[in-house]
Amino acid sequence: METIRSVCVYCGSSPGNDDLYHQAGTAFGRILARAGLRLVFGGGTVGIMGAVAAGCLDAGGSVSGIIPRFLLDKEGGGALQDRFDELVITENMHQRKHAMFDRADAFVALPGGIGTLEEIVEIMTWAQLGRHHKPMVLANIDGFWNPMLKLLDHMDEAGFLRRRPPLFVADTVNGILPLLQDAAAGADGRSAAQL
Repeated sequence: METIRSVCVYCGSSPGNDDLYHQAGTAFGRILARAGLRLVFGGGTVGIMGAVAAGCLDAGGSVSGIIPRFLLDKEGGGALQDRFDELVITENMHQRKHAMFDRADAFVALPGGIGTLEEIVEIMTWAQLGRHHKPMVLANIDGFWNPMLKLLDHMDEAGFLRRRPPLFVADTVNGILPLLQDAAAGADGRSAAQL
């Protein structure tokens, strides 16, 4: 892969306890828009998800929201969702994840909860199994993903990671896009910590 046209962002449908996460979501949405990249995400209009979408749309970007029908009332709706370029309503979570994967050239995990963790781990698993070669970045805002990085080191040391997926780590919002672009161009990106 040499060109990234769309980025799938996994993140919380809750705002979290630190406004820094919300700010990071808004800022990354703006970065995507200014780079001319389409945001692909879970379709929610609340929490960090809503911040990323609003940041992207307010900066003139393009947004594809993909949400299961059962989450529409809980996480979707409103004027923000009306501004999406594309709103895909799926029947279940599995369809949602596949639709997001199919539309994305790269993946970024901002802070979030169990759903965010599950989504990025699944994409890492697919990469480890050789099912895709799309760049993946953990946005380690204020050290949010440090416990997961420590767990991955532990798994590796214990002999459970035969092939570590090419996961990149950005400590700042501004560091995410350069890592994705370098990875897509074939650079190793180790300067920002590669697993």
